[in-house]
Amino acid sequence: MTQARETVRQPRKGRGAMTLADVSRLAGVSAITVSRALNTPELVSAATREKVRLAVERTGYVPNLLAGGLASNRSRLVAAMVPTIAGPVFLETVQSLTETLAASGYQLLLGQSGYDHSREDALIDAMVGRRPDGIVLTGIMRSAGGRRRLIASGIPVVETWDLTPTPIDMLVGFSHERVGAAMAQYLLGKGRRRMALVTGDDQRARERCDSFQRTLRAAGMSEAPVCTVPAPTTLAGGREALVRLLQAHPQIDALACSSDALAHGAIIEAQVRGIDVPGRIGVMGFGDLAFARHAHPAITTVHIDGDAIGRQAARFIVERGDDASVGRPKVVDIGFSVVERASA
Repeated sequence: MTQARETVRQPRKGRGAMTLADVSRLAGVSAITVSRALNTPELVSAATREKVRLAVERTGYVPNLLAGGLASNRSRLVAAMVPTIAGPVFLETVQSLTETLAASGYQLLLGQSGYDHSREDALIDAMVGRRPDGIVLTGIMRSAGGRRRLIASGIPVVETWDLTPTPIDMLVGFSHERVGAAMAQYLLGKGRRRMALVTGDDQRARERCDSFQRTLRAAGMSEAPVCTVPAPTTLAGGREALVRLLQAHPQIDALACSSDALAHGAIIEAQVRGIDVPGRIGVMGFGDLAFARHAHPAITTVHIDGDAIGRQAARFIVERGDDASVGRPKVVDIGFSVVERASA
């Protein structure tokens, strides 16, 4: 006798994806039983759960999380916006944000805004329109329109990697103004008097640069010459910047860079030219990326705990989701530290 084979009917053209009803028919149980097996399995017998599991596996069915989110008013999604994924400076924050959210049942959607405020506004509109359970921003929302839309949305918002007395909602970061001052004070303390700056053209790097200059003026010194390069900054940008600075200001004895990549590039260019680092020129970076301690010479830099920023931002979102009455605004200043190494 020939045994009949049970087949799974594929969706007809134009019909769309497999549905809960398809799983229900194949499993031989009601649609509500399938829903319970997927969402509250403790309410369903082990035998029924296995039937549903096999049916899901055979159909390739993926639950409609949006429909479930509409019923519960929770999407379990958090949207995060970073300027770039081309450089590694924000990756530690994204990784810890992803892992901490996942531990509480949330998934992270990542958007890349670049350093253009108009692109930032467009990405905000796209995020708000999808009604995530939280939005995490890299930096402070400086667009008045974007700020208004975020406040009006009612979605929990965490601004990161910066400080402001007027956060939209919650904030975890550090003061770029204080970083700039600390870099200038460090180099002054090392006896450097003919300093120059290599800075990206993004807002946070400019804040550090401006603070560096104010600190020099407060010490009775002239402002340092500045070479501005496009963000995201690169090793090549650091090499080219040192060339330009040496041509215009050959007597410089220290270089403060807005990223470790720029600092590394400047060190390489100095070595190519036979310029001793730190003897002739001290070089200082920002970010304390993984390669900084392994460069030759190892790079003096400013350490930012990106991992802590990501963890705290995730906790803010989860806490707000668990208890909507959590007070606002909440601000955490994680601070920073100057890491002295051989380059300065």
